[in-house]
Amino acid sequence: MRMNVPNFLTWLRIIAIPLLIAIYYVPEQWMTMAERNMTATVLFIAAAITDWLDGYLARRLNQQSAFGAFLDPVADKLMVAAALMILVELNRVNALIAVVIVGREIAISALREWMAKVGEAKSVAVNYLGKIKTTSQMVAIPMLLYFDPIGGWFQPFRVGTWLIYLAAVMTIASMFYYLKLASPRAFQDP
Repeated sequence: MRMNVPNFLTWLRIIAIPLLIAIYYVPEQWMTMAERNMTATVLFIAAAITDWLDGYLARRLNQQSAFGAFLDPVADKLMVAAALMILVELNRVNALIAVVIVGREIAISALREWMAKVGEAKSVAVNYLGKIKTTSQMVAIPMLLYFDPIGGWFQPFRVGTWLIYLAAVMTIASMFYYLKLASPRAFQDP
């Protein structure tokens, strides 16, 4: 694998995952909960920006690679899973919501891998349901990490909670959509 800017950004996201978790385990004398929340929020948002940026740069600089195409979604899913685990631990997200979101990611990744092996990868390409799910969770997670009211009236936790529920609903809907697309191939003879 040749290191290029897009792959470097993806590796930075992977390195950020243990940092995101570690923020909530540093001694209380080092950081207040509000400081931890702010730091985790900034780190998660930076990771989300590098996710967009590495894809943009890979296309713009013609530095797309098979390894980058594999590693980028893995980094995204690991970052989301780590953030959801933290949020469950902090009692800011229901464990069932986290299981639904992470479980769907594992199932759809496996489905896409299988469909690629049988030459049908394009039939389970990302669609609008998946994009709504991703957008909902990528906005919800920083709001849930930040947690504290802003300006005395804006409640990020409340908005984030509604958005993570929307993400869970879209997670289920998109999973059934992808399974429906793959089902004709699943029942064909080998």
